[in-house]
This record gives sequence, C-alpha cells and structure tokens, in this order.
Amino acid sequence: MSNRTYRLFFGAALLIALYFELDIALYTIIGTAFFEAVTNFRIPKLLSSFRYAHDGDPAEGSLGIAFKPRFRIEAERSWRLLVVAMLLVSLYVLPEAMWVVPWFMGFAILGAGVSGVCPVFLFLRWVGFR
Repeated sequence: MSNRTYRLFFGAALLIALYFELDIALYTIIGTAFFEAVTNFRIPKLLSSFRYAHDGDPAEGSLGIAFKPRFRIEAERSWRLLVVAMLLVSLYVLPEAMWVVPWFMGFAILGAGVSGVCPVFLFLRWVGFR
C-alpha cells in the first residue's frame, strides 16, 4: 500500500464519519493517525514491508523535487500529527467556529489520494522535514 492509497482511504473514511456523524469512527481515525505518528508504525509502511519486503519509496509524493532535510523527524509523521491536531481542535475544542475545517481536510486528503499530490506534505518537506 502506498501513502497515496492510504490518503485516499483516510479521506474517504473521514468524510463518511463526518457525514453520518459517527463519533466512534472519528475517534478511531484520530487515534490511528496519532498512534502512527507517535510510534512510526504506519499502515502503508507495514503493508509494503509484508507484501513487497521493502518499506516503499521514501521520495513518494515529493514530485521529484530534492528537498534539503533540516529536521530528523519524517514529513509523514509530522503530517499525521498536524492532521490529528487540526481535527482535535476543530471537532472538540472549537466546533462551532471551525466546523468547516474537518470537511475541508477530508476533501483535501481525498484529493491528495486521488492525485498523488498533497500540498501540506510538500510544504512540510520544503520546511525541512525528512
């Protein structure tokens, strides 16, 4: 499984959970992304290592641009942490003021899965994450 496919499923699951107001599904999505970010046991990486005996392409999603890493943390981990933080703030801290943010994130992540280009991931790579 590639990160692109993961984003496609992640965005679709987020939109379905938001549309049907499935709180347990939202907790599961947020918890899974947080667990992946903290432990670095990412679903696409684990499935690729089991299926193909390698961790996948580390430059996937970079559009062939050579970014200079300045920090030791990976961009995928920081992307997951950023998604979790934004979902927690918009869903549980300020739900009346930021109700549109989870919907925007769901469609943006779904679009990143379809196109293979995630602007937030590219921004994190540009900032200096590995």
